[in-house]
Amino acid sequence: MSRLEINRAGEMEVFARVVEAGNFSGAARALNMTPSAVSKLVARMEARLGARLLNRTTRQLRLTPEGDLFHERCRRILADMAEAEQEVAAGSTPRGPVRINSSVPLGMLHLLPLVPKLSALYPEIQLDITLTDMVVDLMQERADIAIRVGPLKGANLLARKLGEGRVVVVASPDYLARHGIPRTPDDLAHHNMMAFGFVRSVGPWPFRLPDGSRIEVPVRGNIRLGDGESMRHLALAGHGLARHGLFHVAADIAAGRLVPLLEDYSTGEVEVVHAVFQGGPVMPPRIRAVIDFLAREMRIG
Repeated sequence: MSRLEINRAGEMEVFARVVEAGNFSGAARALNMTPSAVSKLVARMEARLGARLLNRTTRQLRLTPEGDLFHERCRRILADMAEAEQEVAAGSTPRGPVRINSSVPLGMLHLLPLVPKLSALYPEIQLDITLTDMVVDLMQERADIAIRVGPLKGANLLARKLGEGRVVVVASPDYLARHGIPRTPDDLAHHNMMAFGFVRSVGPWPFRLPDGSRIEVPVRGNIRLGDGESMRHLALAGHGLARHGLFHVAADIAAGRLVPLLEDYSTGEVEVVHAVFQGGPVMPPRIRAVIDFLAREMRIG
């Protein structure tokens, strides 16, 4: 019989039960086996090992010196196996560090408010959160999850949709009182249009005309910004026009702090928010738990 065909752990457990019970019958009852099966299994072990483990009498079993040594080793091995199983089972409970990289607006408005609830639900997860609107490499930044807006890039990455929202042009009532309300895309030539400074967002603002044709208006303004939250604050302060995802400025619009503009010329463009993470055969429970939580709790769009 090959070693692969021998259930060594099972044999050790049977032998240990026999020693604990002091007889085959007691071990058989504990293991739901017959005394004959237990006796034959111990005999096979002795034959394979080439050593007598037990001295048998009509009333009791006694360990031989070899059996005593083997029994001690069996106890250690079985204890180690039980401990290993407990550690692996405990590993299925979400615990450990989770590094999250989020854009500034999504982090400020949608991620950080959820942290207390997430921490209460998974107290053994340690969150490491970085907010930046720059596109990051998950491997280089050692991030487990990146929360990002826009098209996905990276064949080795997986993504979970968290929500979506259309894009709107907004300005504060104060700015509009001083500079007038743009009624058509052509009117933007007379307004301060704020732009983002990172490469992926540098470009004209698209609009759709009543006849269905599409036009693009170059961004003309005196400031470029590196994150959406800074642009939102300048828009609130009356510095100029901003173009945001609705999920970023919906509360400001509802409160009258910002006014949506040129809605009749909207292209209907939608920005999709994803939780992006690296693929692999097995995802650590801590990362899966956070992704599932974000997909369930984030209210975007």
